[in-house]
Formats: sequence, C-alpha cells, structure tokens
Amino acid sequence: MNLKRIHHVAYRCKDAKETVEFYQRVLNMEFTVAFAEDQVPSTKEPDPYIHVFLDAGMGNVLAFFELPTRPAMDRDHNTPTWVQHIAFEVEDYAALLAAKMHIEAQGIEVLGPTNHGIFQSIYFFDPNGHRLELAANTCTQDQLDELRRVAPEMLEEWSVTKKAPRHAAWLHELNFKGDE
Repeated sequence: MNLKRIHHVAYRCKDAKETVEFYQRVLNMEFTVAFAEDQVPSTKEPDPYIHVFLDAGMGNVLAFFELPTRPAMDRDHNTPTWVQHIAFEVEDYAALLAAKMHIEAQGIEVLGPTNHGIFQSIYFFDPNGHRLELAANTCTQDQLDELRRVAPEMLEEWSVTKKAPRHAAWLHELNFKGDE
C-alpha cells in the first residue's frame, strides 16, 4: 500500500456556519466544499447532516459534520482536554507570536508559547470545544534524525515500563530552556 496523504480529517461541530466563519476569520482557511444529505450514503440510514470542508494549506483538509437530530455533542470525559487536539504548523517562531496576537485580538484565550524542545506551540479552543495548536519548528535536522533513530527503543521501553524513557534526554533539557 502506498498512501499519498491524509485526504481529510473530520470532526463534529455544533453549528456549521459558525464553525466555517471561525476558521475563516481566525486561521484564514478557505471554505471549499459542502455536502448535505438527508441520509448517510454509506449506511443509508436517515440522518440529515451537512459536511463542510476547509483548506488548511498544502493539500490538507479539515472537515466538520453538523448533525442536528443527534444528541448534543460532548467530549470524552475520561481523556484530558490537552490530549485530543488539531495541530497546524506555522512558518517560524515570529509567525507563531504574530498568530497569538491575532487570535487574542479576537477575544480568544491563548495558552503559550510552550517550549517542546524541537518546536514551540500555542493552544486555544474553537467554538465546538476542539483544542487547536499552532506549532513552529525550532529544531535542526540532526535533532529530528536522532529522535527518529531512538523512537523504536523509546516505544519498546514505554510498552514495558509505562514510564517516560530518557533515550532523548537532551530533548527533555530543551523543553525547560524557556522561550527562544
């Protein structure tokens, strides 16, 4: 099998129009396509919906379903809010700081920048409660190569111990250096 890329990722939304307008205004995404049906094409069950698609850049597509006849959407209460999120890459750290100012100017609370050693991030929520992340890479190719090299060892150790492996201890140290 030779996958080309992710065609799209889809999430549920409370209000398709509000969601499209948020992503257009806050992240400058282009609204590209909408499908609306009264029955699900794959299962044929009656379930009216609208499915909207937004261009997230470089062939990446973010999509949402509004399902008006279903119970109100909720989150997985057994998973912390910081775990499930959608992360978008920005050009560099300066672009990350500019994005933070733009988002905060719209009255949206932003957390960060947070230093992850190889990238810096900011976090905020969309109107549906989905956590969003903007990330600016701050690493070298050598650092990425080293992380790729130790990834299988780290996963194996984690699967046995369920404790954070220190195969890339240098990354842990970078996380605590503060903002660049």
